[in-house]
Amino acid sequence: MSNILDLTADNFQQILGEVSQTKLVALMFWSPQSPECQVFNQLIEKVVADYPDHLVLAKLNCDVEQALASQLAQQIGLQAIPTTVLLKNTGPVDMLSGPQTELQLKEALSKHLPNPIDILLENAKQALLSEDHNQAFIYAKQAYEMDSNNTKVKLVFADICVNIKKLDDASALLETIAENERDPYFLNIQSKLTHAKEELDSPEIKLAQLNVETNPEDLSLKVELASLLSEAGRKEDALSELFIVLKKDLSFGEAKKDYLAIIESLPQGDSIAATFRRKLYSLLY
Repeated sequence: MSNILDLTADNFQQILGEVSQTKLVALMFWSPQSPECQVFNQLIEKVVADYPDHLVLAKLNCDVEQALASQLAQQIGLQAIPTTVLLKNTGPVDMLSGPQTELQLKEALSKHLPNPIDILLENAKQALLSEDHNQAFIYAKQAYEMDSNNTKVKLVFADICVNIKKLDDASALLETIAENERDPYFLNIQSKLTHAKEELDSPEIKLAQLNVETNPEDLSLKVELASLLSEAGRKEDALSELFIVLKKDLSFGEAKKDYLAIIESLPQGDSIAATFRRKLYSLLY
């Protein structure tokens, strides 16, 4: 649902009362007949769209809702339009008189909204809870790129890396955490990382590798090994095994389907995915 709406006599109590208790509400007084208002309207809609979960733009058309506009204008001491009032917990916390630049608007909003890094981390955690690991990785990586020294960012990013079996990345991140910042969350991630590393060379994988070495021409054994490697998070090794199969027989069983599924399971922009996608194209074309 859009976080941009028109404020009317029917919904103003709900928006300015109930909604402002959980989100920041930007109440904009404006008139479609004013060129300044029209320009600012386009700008504020663009900015507000970047905060769908934390901000609501309530546009009050002073030409259409004259009685409501007059009532609210008297309460806040409105001098000119466009004017934007920021409300939290049913009360005004800031007022922006006249048209604002994009920078001015973002600076004003930033005082009352979670910072971009916190928003990205919250999105990452929600994606992780929904088992959308790739999207969680993308959010956490964006937060890390914004502040690579932030301990909270590094811990969340490392946690997600463990979940998607990017264990080397997780190890590298945890190694940068100072001793005095190694809290219970750090220890929990470290424990999960240790367990994940132990699974990299499970007895089942070792047996499957031995079977492949003993019967190198049996492609089905390579597919079985690839499946075990993929489950353990060794995606690159799994793709390597499947590529050997596809080079010998492009139509062998479910090999191509499994190969593509592993590529799709990797985070967007992952270099391993790009490499093995090109390898497959070299066979197809």
